[in-house]
Amino acid sequence: MFDITDKKVVITGGANGIGFEMVQAFLNAGAEVLVIDISPRLPMIHQALTGDLSKLKILKGNLLDFESIPNLFERAIEELDGSIDVLINNAGIIERGNAFDLSSESWQRMLDLNVTTVFELSRLAAHEMKKKGQGKIINLGSILSVLGGFNAVAYATTKGAILQLTKSLSNEWAADGIQVNALAPGYMLTAMNEGLVNDPVRKSQVEARIPVKRWGTAKDVAGVALFLASPASDYVTGTLIPVDGGVLGR
Repeated sequence: MFDITDKKVVITGGANGIGFEMVQAFLNAGAEVLVIDISPRLPMIHQALTGDLSKLKILKGNLLDFESIPNLFERAIEELDGSIDVLINNAGIIERGNAFDLSSESWQRMLDLNVTTVFELSRLAAHEMKKKGQGKIINLGSILSVLGGFNAVAYATTKGAILQLTKSLSNEWAADGIQVNALAPGYMLTAMNEGLVNDPVRKSQVEARIPVKRWGTAKDVAGVALFLASPASDYVTGTLIPVDGGVLGR
């Protein structure tokens, strides 16, 4: 029920943080993993990973270059011998600041990578998955898909959009055997949240909001992603699963 051995998995933004831990988790589970990223750390991830690295493939690509995405995806499918079972839309950015000071360029950049790229890759993947009558698409939302952001208006807007995109694509593709779900990480110990962790006031405020009384880790998210990628989740679609230590349950 939970076996994903030899499943072909594409993970965007897999060189760092949550994406990297998902790459490790899927390799440990026996999947064949292809990472798409533009991070300077990308060429070094082989050294940081364990397991059967013959099942790891890497493509460097700029997911903000919309014209290159179809070709990049085509190359990914070729690397995976013409097939894809799971797409994890993990790549994303956050640029913090109050709404008055947010530039239109920053606003657009977050919308482009956090939403439009997810839409484009999902369509490309679903086209291939439909041929087989099965597939899994996992989007990275956030607790800000539901809660309002503070000094993160553009990021929160994009993650709210991810929730609606996930539900809408699920409605269209569920009958084709394609499950589309989203994960909602909470307050995680990742580079994205370094500003919060290093601010004593905000750090204590955050910790007071988390019922389990600890920050989450990338491994916490990777475990739920494995469930959504496996046959165990075949009747789960169109939903947002919080991985937040209980924050959204308060």
